[in-house]
Amino acid sequence: MSAVGLKDRLSADIKAAMLARDSFVTDTLKGLKAAILNEEIQLNKRDVGLSDAEIETLFAREAKKRLEAAALYESGANKEMAQKERQEHKIILGYLPKQLDEKEIQTIIAEVIQSTSAKSIQDMGKVIGGVKAKTGTSADGAVVARLVKDALQ
Repeated sequence: MSAVGLKDRLSADIKAAMLARDSFVTDTLKGLKAAILNEEIQLNKRDVGLSDAEIETLFAREAKKRLEAAALYESGANKEMAQKERQEHKIILGYLPKQLDEKEIQTIIAEVIQSTSAKSIQDMGKVIGGVKAKTGTSADGAVVARLVKDALQ
């Protein structure tokens, strides 16, 4: 990212949200900080901490959870909770790189298919791996899988 790591940026944003008395943003950001702590403990990296890449991956997972929860709340006719989850998702997206659109992902898929000489659906895993290596957290895995499947059929 920049000279300031994601964890430091998150801490500064928590402080700013607390000073602004914005409880929603404060709670959301504290939840992210707790997720980082849990991940550090789970990976036995509490002393060294997570890298920015690992934190981005964690935040991408958290953002996806918020969208899935919002969809579940909407299917259960709980619009208020769905809106809350979508607002949290929007906050988390501020810490992730810009998401690629489908056209950009398709271009990368074409490059990977050409470089790996993938010919059939059996090569799908190899292609998805290559695309994820190039895109990181800037492309949703489900979208990549769907587009790769379409390209190989």
